[in-house]
Parts: sequence; structure tokens; C-alpha cells
Amino acid sequence: MSPTAMSEDPGQIKRALIDASAGAISGAISRTVTSPLDVIKIRFQVQLEPTTSWALVRGNLSVASKYTGVLQASRDIFREEGLRGFWRGNVPALLMVVPYTSIQFTVLHKLKSIAAGSSKTEDHIHLSPYLSFISGALAGCAATLGSYPFDLLRTILASQGEPKIYPTMRSAFVDIAQMRGIKGLYTGLSPTLVEIVPYAGLQFGSYDMFKRWMMEWNRIVLSPNRSANADINLSSFQLFLCGLGAGTSAKLVCHPLDVVKKRFQIEGLQRHPRYGARVEKRAYRNMFDGLRQILLSEGWNGLYKGIVPSTVKAAPAGAVTFVAYEFTSDWLESLSSH
Repeated sequence: MSPTAMSEDPGQIKRALIDASAGAISGAISRTVTSPLDVIKIRFQVQLEPTTSWALVRGNLSVASKYTGVLQASRDIFREEGLRGFWRGNVPALLMVVPYTSIQFTVLHKLKSIAAGSSKTEDHIHLSPYLSFISGALAGCAATLGSYPFDLLRTILASQGEPKIYPTMRSAFVDIAQMRGIKGLYTGLSPTLVEIVPYAGLQFGSYDMFKRWMMEWNRIVLSPNRSANADINLSSFQLFLCGLGAGTSAKLVCHPLDVVKKRFQIEGLQRHPRYGARVEKRAYRNMFDGLRQILLSEGWNGLYKGIVPSTVKAAPAGAVTFVAYEFTSDWLESLSSH
């Protein structure tokens, strides 16, 4: 059978299954590895009081903050909730990330194939940064719509602390559905979609850009005698660095919108008083009102609460996701070709 015939519908279906499977596996690995940092990040984001000790001293506040630093938060969570506390909400996180990354990488590959006029992954590296950005943004939107309720449940379970309001994911789901209706499972969707467009766009756009730079580096420095059109493969460490840079740059730009999203998701949650003031129901009218209120009451620091664990988490998370995806995709492709 000719290569042309192989690239028809059966080949496209196989490629879609590979992308979905590789995306699901890479997302699950990344989410599980970085869960402790994600839990700390969420606790910081939903805390209305300052999250640094020096801010407390400068503000001369009488109300003590529950969490004032990454190490202090780690000690407190471990002491009060044990090691399992760092993986609180990981089940809905995995249920979220598996469809999310499956949809994201499948849609991304399809859009890139349309833009490049080829379904071959090696041809996608030559796409312009703008097309990579747009493909990543659209893929992120599709993945968010398909997995959002699990994201909401993840945030609620990870932020509730001890004693638990919801002992299981099912109890949280039933309560939210009863109290707020099905619409309640999509609370905070608007800032999420506004966030995911630049986030996913930057992440995938910059990843492709870093890969092109790294391939050019290999061609000039490591293989100077090879032609400009020669295939320069990247090592796993180089893929890791590209993913690291992509995840970090995207997170730094989009973090304030993530803070607003988390506030919407946990509004009205009856946490123990030791966790500080709670976000009241309908505290923010919309995303812009949320940004404005946080800026007025908590300053610029408020919009960047959790930025340290978020950046520390985003860098390896992005790197692990991309490297795991590349390797899993190659592995599945080799299996399917036998």
C-alpha cells in the first residue's frame, strides 16, 4: 500500500487516537507529579489575607494569615492533613486532565495539520508562531469546555482544608448541583476561557518557537556540517527545557486571571475560620469586577498570590507534559506500525 493511501481516513483516525492517548497519559503524569505545588498554589489564591510575612509586618494587620510562605504552608498542610493533604482533589484533577489533555492535543494536531497541509508532526515545526498561538488557544478552549466541572471540583476539594466540608468528590458534586444547579458546575468559566486563550496560545506558541531555536542551535553548534534542511532531532533534555520555558512564560502572563477564577470557584465555601475570611457568595459581579476588587483590597500582590508555587509548578508541569507527550506519542506510533 502506498504512503498516500495510508494517510487517508484510517491514518487520520489512528493519529487522533495516538494524540488523545498520549495527551491523556502525559497530562495524568504531569498532574500527579506536581499536585503538592498545585494544592499550595490554590490555598494561596483563595486566601484573602496577605500570603507573605513581610506584607503582614508592613500592613500592621491584627488578623494573622494562615499561609505566609511556601515552606510554612508545606509544614502546616503536612502537620494538619498528612502527606495525603498534598494530593487533595487529585482524583477530580485526573478526571479533568485526562479529557483536557486528550482533547487539547487532538484538536491542536488537527488544527496544525489543516494549517500546515500535512498530518506529519515534523512538518508542524515550520508553522509561524501566530498559527501555533491560534491553534493552541482554540485547542485550550475546546479542552476547557469539555472538562471544566472537574476543574471546579478539584479547586473546592483542594482548598477546603480540615475539617472537610466535602469528604468525597461525589458529595461535592451532588451539593453543588442541588444548590446551584448544573450551571453551578460551570462557575468561573468566563475568566477561565479568557485566561486559557493567552495561556494555551503562549504555551504552545512559545514551545514551538523554543523547539525551532533549539533545532537551529543543534544545526549550528552540534552539527555544523549538516545541511539547513537536515532533520535535527532534539534530546529529551532539550524538549524538557523547551517545555520549561513555555510553561513558565505562559503562567507569568496569565496568573491574575487564574486567581480570579479560583475566587469564583470557591465563593460561599464554608471553610474553618482558621483559614481566614471566606469569599462570600456573589462577592464579584463578573471577571473585571473581581480583578478590580482584588486590586483595590489586596493590591497587586493579591493578583499574584500563589505565583511562586504556581511558577515552580508550571515549569516542570509544562516540561513533563510535553516530554511525556512526545515520548508516549512516538511509542504508540511505533506500536501501531508493527
